[in-house]
Amino acid sequence: MQLDFTQFSANQIYHLMTQTVIPRPIAWALTDSGEQNYNLAPFSYFTAVSSAPPILMLSIGKKPNGEVKDTVKNIIQSNKMVIHIASEQQADLVTKTAATLEHGESEVSINDIELVDWPEFALPRLKQCSIAYGCELYDVQEIGDTPQSLVFLKVNCLYLDDAIVELDSKSRVKVFAEKAQPLARLGGGEYSGITEPFSLVRPK
Repeated sequence: MQLDFTQFSANQIYHLMTQTVIPRPIAWALTDSGEQNYNLAPFSYFTAVSSAPPILMLSIGKKPNGEVKDTVKNIIQSNKMVIHIASEQQADLVTKTAATLEHGESEVSINDIELVDWPEFALPRLKQCSIAYGCELYDVQEIGDTPQSLVFLKVNCLYLDDAIVELDSKSRVKVFAEKAQPLARLGGGEYSGITEPFSLVRPK
């Protein structure tokens, strides 16, 4: 089967891309809507794009009614965001936080999600996540006819649960993916975990 994207609507293309760019990591993004009223939402158009400076990128569309999503509003206003890497065990909770709420309603409060203070960063993080990035806004770019917001975030600090890491012989941090059990996004309503990791030697 060969498909010509010029013959499809934006929604049809989205459906095809999210079923073929797989698996995708999920950014579980926490922002402050004001006065510690925290917004939490998952985004799977997400990736790391640079390490010097350390930059992560989210691609965020609009709400069903065409309004800008709260995550975009909040990051522009406060310049701060915490991105979490959810685990397979949190799949149901991640899905619940994808619900469209009125601005100012908190997915954290509605779903009774526990937060912990993070001395290294201005916002709290989710207690049950083993990986969290404390980020500040680097840039926002609009792309496309809708348009879509490309949010670039500079990582200021990284939290890693001690249970998923150890130092190797060169004192470098080794993160065990099988212990973190990251949740991945597929197409439609499908999610995935990871299989057992394997290693290959990169050619010189």
